[in-house]
Amino acid sequence: MASTRLIDLWPAAGVRVRAGDLEMRWIDDELAVDLALLAGKGVHDEEVMPFNYPWSRGTKREVARSVLAFQWAARPRVSAERLVLELGVLVDGEPVGIQGASGTNWPVLREVETGSWLGRAHQGKGIGRRMRALMLHLCFEAMHAEHVVSAAFVDNAASNAVSRRTGYEVDGVQRVARDGVVVTQTRYRMDRARWLEVRADNEEIIGAVVEVVGVDALLADLEPVAPAS
Repeated sequence: MASTRLIDLWPAAGVRVRAGDLEMRWIDDELAVDLALLAGKGVHDEEVMPFNYPWSRGTKREVARSVLAFQWAARPRVSAERLVLELGVLVDGEPVGIQGASGTNWPVLREVETGSWLGRAHQGKGIGRRMRALMLHLCFEAMHAEHVVSAAFVDNAASNAVSRRTGYEVDGVQRVARDGVVVTQTRYRMDRARWLEVRADNEEIIGAVVEVVGVDALLADLEPVAPAS
């Protein structure tokens, strides 16, 4: 866990969300290595690619290094202008994947896009739904977001199912290049009014009381108070 001195200087390092056995927290170096090694063992079948950028292809070492490089680059991107909040996901203290949210111009738009991955050994157990629901709770209840969006390739059945199960509404489609071929992605959106409609359902998915730590200090950084005139 991050030290008090680090959290004082960089409040995002103190963000932690917990519900029962499920925890999401800031990714320090030790957790980053654990997650990198987990990703190196595989996050999807070799014949598919669920990500816009194919970071999950390569040898175990190459994939692990890609995870480390991305996480190290993401750490400083926690500002009002460019918010990238990457949280490690743990179940009973064991690292199982990453759940992230990112956006731009937070004080004005109050909108983020979610993205995630799980190690192969932890898929098919309902963790994906629970961690997405927990991220929605963090965004809407703790961070007071107005919109949360997501996207998934049409052939990524698991991600599409999680978005629908947690209450996102379809927000159109987009054509993107993947491995040199045009592929369609489905866009999803949830606004605050929709969150209020599905909040109880998501509480059932989470399955435990939610504890949020460190968000007030983060928001103080993201939404600085204007000086008195």
